[in-house]
Amino acid sequence: MTKPSIYGLTFDQLKEWFTEKGEKPFRASQVWDWLYIKRVTSFNEMTNLKKDCIQLLENHFVIQSLQLHSKQVSSDGTEKFLFKLSDGNLIETVLMRFDYGASVCVTTQVGCNIGCSFCASGLLSKDRDLSSGEIVQQIMNVQHSMDETGKGERVSHIVVMGIGEPFDNYTHLMNFLRVVNSDKGLAIGARHITVSTSGIIKKIYDFADEDFQVNLAVSLHAPNNELRTQIMKINKAQPIEKLMEAVDYYLKKRNRRITFEYILLDGVNDQPEHAQQLVELIKDKKKLTYVNLIPYNPVDEYIQYKQSQKGAILTFYDILMKNGIQCGVRHEQGSDIDAACGQLRSKQMRKDREKAKARS
Repeated sequence: MTKPSIYGLTFDQLKEWFTEKGEKPFRASQVWDWLYIKRVTSFNEMTNLKKDCIQLLENHFVIQSLQLHSKQVSSDGTEKFLFKLSDGNLIETVLMRFDYGASVCVTTQVGCNIGCSFCASGLLSKDRDLSSGEIVQQIMNVQHSMDETGKGERVSHIVVMGIGEPFDNYTHLMNFLRVVNSDKGLAIGARHITVSTSGIIKKIYDFADEDFQVNLAVSLHAPNNELRTQIMKINKAQPIEKLMEAVDYYLKKRNRRITFEYILLDGVNDQPEHAQQLVELIKDKKKLTYVNLIPYNPVDEYIQYKQSQKGAILTFYDILMKNGIQCGVRHEQGSDIDAACGQLRSKQMRKDREKAKARS
């Protein structure tokens, strides 16, 4: 059986583990310092630990369980990593550079079962959830890559918007958030972390009840049930009116702004009537909401969808703003590489299948 990644343990969990093994709990502070401050990649580099303590760690954990399969670098500085897991599965992680810092988009599942009809992540159904250690290691591997440049860059922001539905992997998601947020380690502020969900209603209630100031984004993408069900099959079981009730609970409980993500699809959901319907849907909560309008990144397999025209995007934006809905148009990152989430992975897997077929 494959040993778990030590990155999957929170600080308190590691303290408890050391205590159970007959070690002093302060060993957890030493190990976390080596992992997240000094950022070593092997237990043998932890020179202030006794040899038997290092052996104990090696017997139960690994540090590196992800291997870099390939990387794409965009002209705008965006870097897309394709990582190979210990079981051979592939996942994507993206580093984006902004004026405010370096933001990393992480994956939470191998594949996705949500089945949004425009998303490359759902081209392959979910194989399994990622462990919290595998999610943390995405951040660490990107940070190690940045360290190698010698520029002193550090990961300052995290978005949980990669392959998979984060709330469908809730326990590992929360462990991951506590690890990267801990002031004993990477110390990435909760307000610099955003989790995106397609709308798993029960988990929105659970997330609202967490004692955590992490930002929440909801992938809405349509202003009515008929259209949303057409492009997002999750809406059939979890319709907009129930989703909005969960959003209202979150806003009341957390008193924190929520973001609605809205990918604009040419002629599908980008017309003025759609913008007006969106206004009606969220106008009662506009003081605590923000709409992120997202130009669509075309996916080869979904030829029925195209990026909205600039005029349509601006018209949509103007309607929202004139009605007091705060919004913005997301700046495209990595447009000269496989920018769409899951696209690099799906292309590589298609190549692998073609090679296997040619050999047979």
